[in-house]
Amino acid sequence: MGNGVFNMEKELKVRCIVEGCVEGEAIVTTEGISFMGTVNPKTGYIIERKHEIEGECLQGKVLVYPRGKGSTGGSYMLYDLVKNGAGPVGIINEQGESVTVIGAIIAELPMVDQADISEIKTGDHVCLDATNGIVRVVKK
Repeated sequence: MGNGVFNMEKELKVRCIVEGCVEGEAIVTTEGISFMGTVNPKTGYIIERKHEIEGECLQGKVLVYPRGKGSTGGSYMLYDLVKNGAGPVGIINEQGESVTVIGAIIAELPMVDQADISEIKTGDHVCLDATNGIVRVVKK
């Protein structure tokens, strides 16, 4: 590479929840997310007050966070978010929980868990191969 700078790539083994292959910029939080109250389902912006990524937009990004939280209505809100074109292209969790899993299934949104999310930072380029249980991270 001409400028002497190279990107480091890391490969993580993960568990497939919903199959699919996507890639995009990572948006990472260490806080849980409830799709019922944390995210505006029409715009994809984080609206929960004092959330670590308040004001950020999920649209077209790979969403990385520890686990879901909150209301069972979140499954439908995740589906709505994706179908509105305002949602993430994939989800990476440390531990998938039922509300997020059901939402990802009905939205056909690639999702994995059992991931070491500390290896991914906001802005990294992520190739999420949920089908084969592999996440490739190219550091920004």
